[in-house]
Amino acid sequence: MSAPTHTPPHPASRGGVDIRLPWWALALPTLAFVVLLALILNPADAHAASGDPAVTQFLERLQQLIAR
Repeated sequence: MSAPTHTPPHPASRGGVDIRLPWWALALPTLAFVVLLALILNPADAHAASGDPAVTQFLERLQQLIAR
């Protein structure tokens, strides 16, 4: 009884690595960043508990600088 012979696999190409990300792998972190940035720039929409007034003043000044 003869055993079947296996052919060796094709050698890997020596070209560059071809890694492709799905579209949502970049879109979702970008969307999350934009949403969090919008909440920081407009803290009235965040409805968070009132914090340190220094932080609030800093964010308001930052918003004024960005709006210019």
